[in-house]
Formats: sequence, C-alpha cells, structure tokens
Amino acid sequence: MNDRNALAQGLADAYMDGSVSIPYAILRTYRALKLNDTEGMLLLHLLAYRQLEQNEFPTIEQLQERLGCSPSLVAQTMQKLMKLGFVTIDEVYDPLTGVQSEKYNLSGLFRAIGVLLAAGELPLRAGREGAGGLSGQSEAAAAGTIPPTSAAVAPRNLFVLFEQEFGRPITPTEYEIMNGWLDQDQYPEELIRFALKESVFAGKLSFRYIDRILLEWSRNRVTNVEEARLHGQKFRAGR
Repeated sequence: MNDRNALAQGLADAYMDGSVSIPYAILRTYRALKLNDTEGMLLLHLLAYRQLEQNEFPTIEQLQERLGCSPSLVAQTMQKLMKLGFVTIDEVYDPLTGVQSEKYNLSGLFRAIGVLLAAGELPLRAGREGAGGLSGQSEAAAAGTIPPTSAAVAPRNLFVLFEQEFGRPITPTEYEIMNGWLDQDQYPEELIRFALKESVFAGKLSFRYIDRILLEWSRNRVTNVEEARLHGQKFRAGR
C-alpha cells in the first residue's frame, strides 16, 4: 500500500513539474475519471493558458471562446470539476506589490490520475487492456453509459437560476461559494432559491447578502421554505 501511495504521489509530482506529458496523461485517464469531452477539453485549456500564456486564472468568457460553447455551460463544467476536487482556486498575495489574485490549482486532478494509474486501473502506457484494465464501472463511464445522478442535475439548474437573476455568468469564486452552501453547509436547494428570491425582493442582490440570509436561517434552525417565511414574518413584525 505504501509503495502504491508513493507511486501515486510521484506521478502527481511529475505531472505538476511538467516533466511528463500532461495532456497525454489527461487523455489517457479522463474517461476513467468519469469526465466527458467538454470537461476534458476545459482542463487542457486551463493548462494551455497557464503554460503557454502565463494566465493562471482565465475568465469564463475566455474559456467559452476557446471551447466554442455558452458561458453557462463553461461555468457548469467548471463547477463540476471543482465539486470533484479536480480544480480548486488559490488566492495568491504578492508582498512586493500588495496585489492579491487568484489562480486555478489542478493538483487534485493530477493526484487522482496518479492514484488511478498506481492502482493498476489503467496501464502507465497505452496498449492492450489486460487484467489491469478498466473495471466494469470504468468501462461504462468510458462508453458514456453512466447517466448523471439527480444530485448532479439539480444544482446545475440552481446555477442557471442565479445567472438569470444576476444577468451575467457566475464567476468561479461565486461557484465555490454556492458549492459551499450545498456541500459544506448542506443548505437545501429550495432554501438557497428562496434566499435568492428574498435578496431580489429586498433590492440587495449580492452573494454576501444571500449568505447572511442563509446563515441567519441556519442559526434559527430554519430547514425549509415555509419555516423561512414564518421566520421572516416574525422578524418584520418585531421591527
């Protein structure tokens, strides 16, 4: 087990170092990682921007232009990659200039690739798939026969709703905030929708305001829309 972990970490370090053909590693494994073509291409473009254009945080519009699809689809794709842990956003501070910026971090992706190869689920080099080939589930993923789960579909509609209300594509940072609401805070989707509605009604459409609403409900043990309505009525009556 220790040897396998060491191999996985070595592969991940090599990919991050640039001493191994990163695009080839992704092309060999992205299907086994249950990624579709759009998701795989988005990862390649992130690498291309970083390596060839020294742009570590391309905008949704820049990625949309390269991929040739809608900004909404690019944002949804990025959201899935971040939810899987393949892509994260790091904050970078330059002490010399005092400038704070963000960059995409793909170390989670390369770690997943290293684990996959170290486990023998794919050969390190292309060739015949033998006993160490894809498992039945991975083969189904490669063939594209595994349907998306309802849990993956529901948040997608939520992100689209936010984009419609804000009148623009949601930024990657805002996607991370929404992912935190869903995954870490585990707010029900209906409550997030209702908090968005409340912010629109109050004329304070911002992620900070919506986050404050959700936090207030959580502190008062509000778990559904009806309880949120009653809480709001009591709050307004007491003012």
